Amino acid sequence: MKIKKGDTVKVIAGKDRGKTGKVVKSLPREQRVVVEGVNIVTKHVKPKGPQEPGGLTKVENPIHVSNVMYYDEKTKKGTRIGYRFEDGKKVRYKKSDGSTIK
Repeated sequence: MKIKKGDTVKVIAGKDRGKTGKVVKSLPREQRVVVEGVNIVTKHVKPKGPQEPGGLTKVENPIHVSNVMYYDEKTKKGTRIGYRFEDGKKVRYKKSDGSTIK
């Protein structure tokens, strides 16, 4: 999976299309990522005793990686990511301009 935790991504499909946010969590087995402020749903929570009341809470749900794209801060556009070897190490790079990520 080419999208990692901490990357800034842009949503390219779905109800939150056009929004950008930081990846909070990566779920490689499910091919999904949790993006900050995207795909928020209302969840019903049961009370867990007298101290914690129940009610409605807003939760960020995972979104499939095919619906997000790496967001380049310099160009303010989405770009594709590739892998290549530099000095014997596998690194990610932006396909739009060829520069290395992190």
